[in-house]
Amino acid sequence: MADAASSVQGLKREDLPDLEGVFQLVEGAMGFLPNSMLIMARKPGLVEAFAGLGALIQGPSSLPDEIKRMVAFMASRAAGCVYCQTHTHHQAANAGIGADKLEAIWAYETSDLFSEGERAALRVAQGAGQAPNAVTADDMAALKQHFTDEQIVDLVAVISMFGFLNRWNDTFATQLEADPTAHAKAHMAEHGWDAGKHAD
Repeated sequence: MADAASSVQGLKREDLPDLEGVFQLVEGAMGFLPNSMLIMARKPGLVEAFAGLGALIQGPSSLPDEIKRMVAFMASRAAGCVYCQTHTHHQAANAGIGADKLEAIWAYETSDLFSEGERAALRVAQGAGQAPNAVTADDMAALKQHFTDEQIVDLVAVISMFGFLNRWNDTFATQLEADPTAHAKAHMAEHGWDAGKHAD
């Protein structure tokens, strides 16, 4: 039986000159062009719209970048998307989140490396990444003790953007790129990471 990736292949970058400007912006932010965008390129407007949404959500705001990156990883982990877990862990490391903290993120509830605000944010990300959604009123109340309403909107926007990406990449079994794969093998394998259907 053919796997999901065989049904819709990504297009070749060199065949998409009209999207090269968007690709360069994404590549500049991530360090590589994700294969997910080459699948999206079959609908060029989707690439442009999603890149714009991503830039807005991931761009500057009063919500600390470190929180955004950890929340993106936790939501993707809760959703079970290996492709997005690999990307978000890799990007968090590249953004300067310490290796000790990234190693401990698997035990954020008990590790003393995390503040109460970070725990509240990660708890919401973990609950929101599940289906059905497991976020409780108590989880949101705890979040409001540490973040403004505007910051909470930013936080849920990150979770929701990765909700789209989790489903996109898990459904297409998007092939992982070399750099994030190497990172995951070095830093995530001991916690059970395996590329699975996203392997080259």
